[in-house]
Amino acid sequence: MKDKLVPLVKSPTTKKLREGKGFSVGELRQAGVTFELAKKLGIRIDRRRKSVREENVKTLKAAKEAYAKAETA
Repeated sequence: MKDKLVPLVKSPTTKKLREGKGFSVGELRQAGVTFELAKKLGIRIDRRRKSVREENVKTLKAAKEAYAKAETA
């Protein structure tokens, strides 16, 4: 995958959205992405994060669908 997947997190001090270090395990689960697939796609995982942001889940689902289309083509 050529595009870099960027997770969004809320800054604890300013409460603004910023780029995170990786997607949370909960976000991966909700998107249906396994750890093996995440590693294959180059998706960063932050095991310390507990929050699940809907924007990140949508990003992961889109990446999973793009990968599935590339595999079948």
